[in-house]
Amino acid sequence: MREVTWDEVDPEAGVWTVPGDRTKTGTEHRVPLSRRAMVALGEARALKENNLLFPTATGRTMSDSTLSKLLRELGISAVPHGFRSTFRDWCGEMTNAPREVAEAALGHKVGNVVEQAYARSDLFERRRTLSLGQAT
Repeated sequence: MREVTWDEVDPEAGVWTVPGDRTKTGTEHRVPLSRRAMVALGEARALKENNLLFPTATGRTMSDSTLSKLLRELGISAVPHGFRSTFRDWCGEMTNAPREVAEAALGHKVGNVVEQAYARSDLFERRRTLSLGQAT
């Protein structure tokens, strides 16, 4: 997230496309953006200084410890990666989203090699309902 660039975001479609070289699976990952995220991005665009969505004061990519430091300073006893875990728990406990949809939202591969070979969809439209809080 800290390396996201403006050219990865399609505001008309409401999609952030993470290039494969920045994912653990090595494959491109599309992220549906909620309406609120799009509003925030619109506000951030007004402050745009370079191609980074979240540049530091020096205009460079923020370090991997910046968000951890911010959480500590705000007195929040959490770590950035914990938000992914919290999202997964929320999907499992508060929605009817199938396991495959929740895992796809996190960019995880599910099942054995054979199942993965046949699972060619990224379940994008079903994942979009998660970003809208309408998962069923």
